[in-house]
Amino acid sequence: MSKNKPNNSSDFLNVIIESIKEKKGKNILQISLSKLENSVTDNFIICHADSTTQVEAISDNIERKIKEKFSENVKHVEGKRNSEWVLMDYVNVVVHVFQKH
Repeated sequence: MSKNKPNNSSDFLNVIIESIKEKKGKNILQISLSKLENSVTDNFIICHADSTTQVEAISDNIERKIKEKFSENVKHVEGKRNSEWVLMDYVNVVVHVFQKH
């Protein structure tokens, strides 16, 4: 995989999805919003985890893999303090990792 590809490429999305699967994330859903006018992002990826530890492991793995493969840092992260849910904003891709209650 080459570095510095646009962060809405299928390779970018696949790395995120594979990073979730590596940490046993469940119910992975990718939603394309690219054809919606005035959407805040082009793609949402949503999944859930069984514990706060798993939420943190998934989000850390995504961040590490995207940095390694694309030299891209997450633009904004929310929810890491409690790790019941984490939102990761890569501008064209937003990832939500939720703890299943």
